[in-house]
Amino acid sequence: MSSSGPLLGFAHAGSVRNLLAAGWSTAPSRLVDYLLLQCGSGIMPALMNNRRLIIIGASVLVALVAALIAVWWFALRSNAPPAVSLDEAVAAATSSTQVATTDGSAVDPAGEETATLDGTWEVIAGNGSFAGYRVREELARIGFTTAAGRSTDLGATLVIEGDAVTTVDVIVNMQRLESDENRRDNSIRTQALETDAFPTGSFRLTEPIELPGNATSGEPFSLVAVGDLEIHGVANQVELPLEAQFVDGVIAVIGTAPVLFSDYEIDPPTAPILLSVDDNGEMEFQLLFEK
Repeated sequence: MSSSGPLLGFAHAGSVRNLLAAGWSTAPSRLVDYLLLQCGSGIMPALMNNRRLIIIGASVLVALVAALIAVWWFALRSNAPPAVSLDEAVAAATSSTQVATTDGSAVDPAGEETATLDGTWEVIAGNGSFAGYRVREELARIGFTTAAGRSTDLGATLVIEGDAVTTVDVIVNMQRLESDENRRDNSIRTQALETDAFPTGSFRLTEPIELPGNATSGEPFSLVAVGDLEIHGVANQVELPLEAQFVDGVIAVIGTAPVLFSDYEIDPPTAPILLSVDDNGEMEFQLLFEK
């Protein structure tokens, strides 16, 4: 192993002692000059160059990471709300002022008992109830992302007679569909859903739905609703899988169903930034009913 490093250090030390002995101690600036001259031989410049490279490299790395985070946050990150879930619907339902009793009926805070599931239920509009769409699209310089729009401007009626749901009528103001992008919302007024020409969508039950025995127990249960779904002025009979739960005097219902655009004569939208869009999407809804 070479000893040139230590020997060089001793050589510099000896030279400094010689300078001091020669009277250089009276001129500190000359000593500094000497040290700088010796450092110029290659040791310090190499160390300084390495340090400079490390600092430049670290700066470039930090800038690159920051740029990637910015691209993800402003472009690639999807701002679409999560898909509907019964847990979220129940959480919204529990904000009701009623509390559930063990037999499935409900009482208000003063303890006055209300009716059981029998009767007519109306949607709690604008307070946890909504209907909308979800579709995958590909955007220039961004890639694939999920577009989702929801309208809270809706009305719905649910009628229960005995152990069956006999009536479900839902109407949605499609002109109030809102997503995370204003340009998309403005576009569907004249393209795709064409909400200027077809301002509402609707669903009407055509077959009674038999309720399970645990419908009033406060436990989740599943149903299938058969009825006419109208979108873009076209109605088709569909089967909607539903999840529901009776909690705190509120019936919470969610559902998601595939929608093929051609079945409703919907042409895919076009835009300079839009490279492609799937020919199908999902209709989703969360409805909270109270008497």
